[in-house]
Amino acid sequence: MSSRQTKTDVILIGAGIMSATLGTLLKELAPEWEMTVFEKLYKAGEESSNEWNNAGTGHAALCELNYTVEKPDGSIDISKAIQINEQFQVSRQFWAYLVNSNLIRNPQDFIMPLPHMSLVQGENNVTFLKKRFEALSNNPLFEGMEFSEDSKKLQEWIPLIMDGRTSKEPIAATKIDSGTDVNFGALTRMLVDHLKSKNVKMKYKHQVEDLKRTSDGLWELKVRNDKGEVERHTAKFVFIGGGGGSLPLLQKTGIPESKNVGGFPVSGLFLVCNNPEVVEQHHAKVYGKAAVGAPPMSVPHLDTRYIDNKKSLLFGPFAGFSPKFLKTGSMFDLLDSVKPYNVLTMLAAGTKNIPLTKYLIQQLMLSKEQRIEELREFVPNAKSEDWDIIVAGQRVQVIKDTVKEGKGTLQFGTEVISAADGSIAALLGASPGASTAVNVMLEVMKKCFPQHFKEWEPKIIEMIPSYGVSLAENPDLFKEIHASTAFSLGLSKHVPSSDAANEERNIELETVTV
Repeated sequence: MSSRQTKTDVILIGAGIMSATLGTLLKELAPEWEMTVFEKLYKAGEESSNEWNNAGTGHAALCELNYTVEKPDGSIDISKAIQINEQFQVSRQFWAYLVNSNLIRNPQDFIMPLPHMSLVQGENNVTFLKKRFEALSNNPLFEGMEFSEDSKKLQEWIPLIMDGRTSKEPIAATKIDSGTDVNFGALTRMLVDHLKSKNVKMKYKHQVEDLKRTSDGLWELKVRNDKGEVERHTAKFVFIGGGGGSLPLLQKTGIPESKNVGGFPVSGLFLVCNNPEVVEQHHAKVYGKAAVGAPPMSVPHLDTRYIDNKKSLLFGPFAGFSPKFLKTGSMFDLLDSVKPYNVLTMLAAGTKNIPLTKYLIQQLMLSKEQRIEELREFVPNAKSEDWDIIVAGQRVQVIKDTVKEGKGTLQFGTEVISAADGSIAALLGASPGASTAVNVMLEVMKKCFPQHFKEWEPKIIEMIPSYGVSLAENPDLFKEIHASTAFSLGLSKHVPSSDAANEERNIELETVTV
C-alpha cells in the first residue's frame, strides 16, 4: 500500500547540477509553480556533480583538443569549440545574475580564475597545435591565447612539467588566462539551498522506482522513502536528471523516444597530490592529447583544483570499467538496461568499439606504479609517494542509432531526450555536461514549455543578456559581458562597463528581440 499521494507542478529527479539549474531557472520564470526534488542519496550534488567526481574544468573549449578537429585538408574545424565556449558564457551570465541578485553569495566558493593550457609533444602534434592556435586566436572568444614552443617560456608557464624533462622531442603549449576552475559540487549545494528558501520540497533518501502516465496526462511516480514506504507522486512535468541513473528511469517511461537508446558505463580514477610543496609548483589546467583508441573523456590533464577553498592537484583520468551506472548503483545496471528494443543497438556498439573495449581492459590492469609512469610523461620528477589514487564519478555514454553513423553509435556528449508533448525530459551523457548546464536547461524549457517561452523571454534576457545572440559574431558585446561577469563572479577586480557600452548592448539586444 502507498503511504500517501501528492500532486505537484514539477518533479525533478536527482539533486545534481542539472536539476538544481533547471529548478532555479523555473523559480525565476514561474515562481508560483510547486516543485519537488527526489534524491536517492542523503544530500545534494553527491554523484556526477560532486567536486571529486567532476573535472571542474569550466569547459569553454580553451584547452580541450578534442573540440578542435583537423580536417582532411589540414585545416582546423573550430565550430564545436565556439559552440561550447558560447554555452559556457551562458552559464557565467546566469551565475553572475544570481550573485548580483543576492540569490547566491560568495562566488569564490565555486569559481576561481585559472589559466587553461594545451600541451603536446612531437612534430606533428606541435604543427597541429600551432594551426589550432591560429584558427582560435582570430576569434574574439579566444582572444588573449598565447602559443609557445620556447622551452624558457614553457618553464615560466609550467615549471613542474618542464623540470627534469630530458626528451629532445619538440614540445609546445597554448595558454589563456581567462579560464576558470569550477566546483560544481559547491555550486549545486548553493542552488539547492536557494531552492529550499523558495519552498521547493527537497526529498533526500527517496528513490524513484517507477514512472507511468495517468489517464489525465499526468506522470505518476512510485517513490520509496527513507522509511522504506512507497509513496505516489504525480506531476504535470518531470525532469529526469539522475546522472547515470537517468537511462533506467527513462526506459520505464515507455515513451517512443526512449527506444533504441542504450548506455555504456565508464568509470575513472585520478591521481591526487598529497604533497603541498608539489601542489604549489603548478597553477593551471593543462590538457594533453588522448591516446589512440581512448574516449575523449580520457584526455590526460594535470589540473589545479580548488576544493573546500584549498588548492589541490589532480592528474588523470585513468579509464576504468564497472557495470554500475552510478557510483552508488547496482552491479546489474548495465545488464538491466539491455531491452528487446535496444539489444541490436547495444550489440552494434560493441562491434564498432572493440578498440575502446581493449583500451578499457588495458587501463583496468594498470598498477599504481604504471599510472605514475604515465604521470611522469607530464611531470618527469613525480614521486610515487606524493600521489594517491581516488575514484572519480561514473559516466554513462549514450549509445543510439544515428542517420549519419548508423546503428549503435557511441555519443561522447550530453543528450536530452524528451517526450513529443514535452511532459517529461531526461538528460543523458557526460562532458561538457555541467559546464553547459544553463544552456542545456534553457533548451529543455524551450522544448517542454513552448506555450510559456515567449512570455519568459524578457526575463531570460535579463538573466542572460546575450540570449539569442552569437557572442563570436558580436565581439564588443562579448567583451562587455565577459568583463561584467568576471567582476560579478570575483574573477576580475576591474569594474567593467560604461553607459556607452550598456547603451550599445541594449541596442543589440533590441535588434535581436524585435
